[in-house]
Amino acid sequence: MPAGNSPVALSRASPLDRLALYFAGEPTRQGILARAALGRPAHGDAELARRWIERSGAELRSDGSARGTSVTTIWRAHEMLDLGASPDAAPLDRVLRWVLELQGRPGAFGEGCDRERHGRRLCEHFVLGFFAPAPPLQRLAPVTLPNGKIYRAESAARFASSCLALRAALRSGHRDRRVVRQHVTSLVCLADQWTTWTGYFSPDLIIAALHALAHAGPERGEVVERLSSLAAAHQDRDGLWPNADLFHVLDALLAAGTQAGLAAVRRAVPALAARQRPDGAFGTTAQQERALIALRAMRWAHEGQEPRRAPS
Repeated sequence: MPAGNSPVALSRASPLDRLALYFAGEPTRQGILARAALGRPAHGDAELARRWIERSGAELRSDGSARGTSVTTIWRAHEMLDLGASPDAAPLDRVLRWVLELQGRPGAFGEGCDRERHGRRLCEHFVLGFFAPAPPLQRLAPVTLPNGKIYRAESAARFASSCLALRAALRSGHRDRRVVRQHVTSLVCLADQWTTWTGYFSPDLIIAALHALAHAGPERGEVVERLSSLAAAHQDRDGLWPNADLFHVLDALLAAGTQAGLAAVRRAVPALAARQRPDGAFGTTAQQERALIALRAMRWAHEGQEPRRAPS
């Protein structure tokens, strides 16, 4: 529990106020972003963000990667972008170069071809531009995304990791890069097949694609609207989604910023509040990241205004 927040004060606060108290003294990326979202930045947050970026850059390997899996490095790019780092400036430029070099390497989702996959348009003849988060023979799964969602199947882990990398590429201004365009186009073509919540692609993979496409610019607005509406249509009456991670879905809907997404987020807020602990968090999994997602969702639901779309 952050210092200075008494258990009594936290237990008596509203869900949103509890989150404000939870993040009040946190010197983390999530704390900085939460205070900014609430319009209550701390006096030293700008300097704290600068030092965070500087320290993260100093921890990078010589090739620009971070210690851990490829997802760790991909997420490092997102963290730096969140805190205002310029894509052209070191150390973010080094991270992005490493991430972009994953395109075209062996090990990407969709490699190879057989009759079934070709018929489903899931082979290398149709799926282009994906990032290779690991070599073909190296086991990648299970992969845990920073929001706590776990992909246990190998193909799903590679698909979701590539969508996370695509988001970083799009957010950092690489939309016109040929292989990035191919990745976006491949997702749009795959999305034409996603008309149900229980098809060949799991809901959490559809959500991963939605989150990536939310950064692809206004020309992809139609598919973002359609996938947001698909998610909203399959929300249960209790505000949750069958076979999908609540925070993973909310994270993507926040990025998409559609009216269908807003309605779904509003329906999910009571379920969020019911899961909130007295200290403001939502369990031990990805604790601060999930608390930040919940805070943003509650703010959007309360304000009733479409949030700014994801940077493109």
